[in-house]
Amino acid sequence: MSTLIAAQPPTLILEPSRGFMRLKLRDIWEYRELLYFLVWRDVKVRYKQTALGAAWAILQPVMTMVVFSVFFGRLAKVPSDGIPYPVFAFAALLPWQLFAYALSESSNSLVSNQNLITKVYFPRLVIPMSAVLAGLVDFAVAFVILLGMMRYYGIVPTAAIALLPLFVLLAVATALAVGLWLSALNVKYRDVRYTIPFLTQFWLFATPVAYPSTLVPERWRALYGLNPMAGVVEGFRWALLGKSQGPGPLLAVSVGAVVVLLVGGLIYFRRMESTFADIV
Repeated sequence: MSTLIAAQPPTLILEPSRGFMRLKLRDIWEYRELLYFLVWRDVKVRYKQTALGAAWAILQPVMTMVVFSVFFGRLAKVPSDGIPYPVFAFAALLPWQLFAYALSESSNSLVSNQNLITKVYFPRLVIPMSAVLAGLVDFAVAFVILLGMMRYYGIVPTAAIALLPLFVLLAVATALAVGLWLSALNVKYRDVRYTIPFLTQFWLFATPVAYPSTLVPERWRALYGLNPMAGVVEGFRWALLGKSQGPGPLLAVSVGAVVVLLVGGLIYFRRMESTFADIV
């Protein structure tokens, strides 16, 4: 009898997180291989059976840049801080497209992976994270085009380019922060997905993509930084295009807003995680 008891495998008991502060972020590292697999899967599925393949990563920001250059740059005469308007717009469209794609995919990620969620245990946080990280592939492809445009217009970046990865990280963190809120809400309220295109469109025009933040009165500029993407876009331009004046207080407020959104999103996501498999 004792031999049979000793041969029994150990029992693993899974319990939902209790409290707001037990985020268990260490679990993400333990499941890093799953995270890599999901990112690779999302990238492959995105361009599977497409005629142009990865060229879509270039066409979308390029065509948007052309439209902005014609209507905002040439017809509306929107200022571009002394930078050729096509480069001015394209440099902002790259982090914006990264954010918009990551926000859309992460917000719908839990519902899209409901079969996986209901069958296998793993940290659910891996799913929206993989959706966000998959957008970096498109960003890297389109970034090569931006470098070519800078060379064509004779724009040489300054030493501030060393800070560029931080602004990319800030864009990813912003998308993840908002995506955590929306993905958790989307599991319970399916009409959330219908608000995402409107939210993205409204957010685009509230962000200095087609215009510089200097058009905002200086006394309101710090408040404008409550839009996290305002700090990302202005910081991206400053790091790449050699603008003499940095984002300053606008960027500081944007970083603070991202931290609040991200911490709040993690807490809310972890709190709702135990219910995903039941209601997804």
